[in-house]
Amino acid sequence: MITIRKPFVVFLLGVIACALRIVSLTAAQPAGVTSAKDLIYGRVDGAALLADIAYPAGTQSLPAILSVHGGRWRAGNRTDASSIKVDEWAAAGYFAMSIDYRLVGSTPAPAAYQDLFTAIRWLHAHSKDYHVDENRIYLIGQSAGGHMVSLAATLGDGYPKTGGWDDARSDFRAAISVAGAYDLNILDWGNLWTPINQDVKEARTLASPMAHISASTRPILVIHSDDDRSVPIRQALEMFAALQRSGAQTRLVHYKDRGHMGITPEVVQEARAFIAEVENNR
Repeated sequence: MITIRKPFVVFLLGVIACALRIVSLTAAQPAGVTSAKDLIYGRVDGAALLADIAYPAGTQSLPAILSVHGGRWRAGNRTDASSIKVDEWAAAGYFAMSIDYRLVGSTPAPAAYQDLFTAIRWLHAHSKDYHVDENRIYLIGQSAGGHMVSLAATLGDGYPKTGGWDDARSDFRAAISVAGAYDLNILDWGNLWTPINQDVKEARTLASPMAHISASTRPILVIHSDDDRSVPIRQALEMFAALQRSGAQTRLVHYKDRGHMGITPEVVQEARAFIAEVENNR
């Protein structure tokens, strides 16, 4: 009869659990993909702005996808369901980047939007390091992230630079907006966008993608569902109609029953199809 003492059992279980975690992490990352977590893409007043990145092996010229999470600018993070899976996009041949940004609970708007442009400039500044084609940078965002990538496609920089890389380019090819907000003045959580010492209505108009659509607007894919209870479908339909009137390249993916959508497999499929459409029109 063999007697195994409890401390040994606890130790053995710990070793097994650790081994399983290592196997799981190894299996989760596709072959030929390099990834890095907690990369610092900018600094503001001493605070670091963090991102996760992933990219395939090789020195070919890569398209880039930059993901901006949702959460009404006050919550969410770069690894939740409102963000892309960077390893998955890297396995498909992209340099993939998913960012955190300053939330309104700690730093008022437009800090989150300024951080998005810091990330875009970081991508340009490091394009040679990661073999990124600077003319094939794409943005994807969900909810508040959809709002920000759409605003980037219509307004552009719009605010003073923060975070670094001031001399780098800040352009990109197109934006994919998933359950995004387009008019902050008629959005029930638009009041969270409250810059300091500004007229709030004017500030929210400036931050509304609908207010800046023109013939020079970058291509935008609009994805929305009728039963979205966070951002009414009306916003997406009006945004799409205005984009069509302007002559900007656009497409609407209109669902009936997907709710306030995250970055689902069908969203990824539609996003990649739209990227292909944009590249075919170059």
